[in-house]
Amino acid sequence: MKEWLLPFLLGIATGILSAWGVGGGTLLLLCMTLFLGVDQAAAQGINLLYFLPTAAVSLLYHRKNGYLDAAVFKAAAPMGTLFALAAAVISSSVDIMVLRKPFGLFLLYAGGSMLLQRRKSPKDNAFVESIKN
Repeated sequence: MKEWLLPFLLGIATGILSAWGVGGGTLLLLCMTLFLGVDQAAAQGINLLYFLPTAAVSLLYHRKNGYLDAAVFKAAAPMGTLFALAAAVISSSVDIMVLRKPFGLFLLYAGGSMLLQRRKSPKDNAFVESIKN
């Protein structure tokens, strides 16, 4: 197998999963560190570069299809940006080995809760509808 084929296939697979909303960036991190032997810090940097165009295209399509709530976006974007910057500063000052286990536990919890999640009925969305009205 050529050395570019596996990374190429993993990139396509995680890109497709990202388009479906599965969290392809997280999967890309795991694929790079587990299967390709990329250092975690380098994988995180690559993941950020991967995320930016993916998020931009997703945002455009969500807006085009009417799934973007402008009021919620305007309220969430400033605080999200602020907390992302704060988390970046904090995480860059912490040893990477300290972050590995909590991140792994978070991934296990997130995956488990997705697997065990029950289907929502229309009446479960009453809270969301009440906010919109």
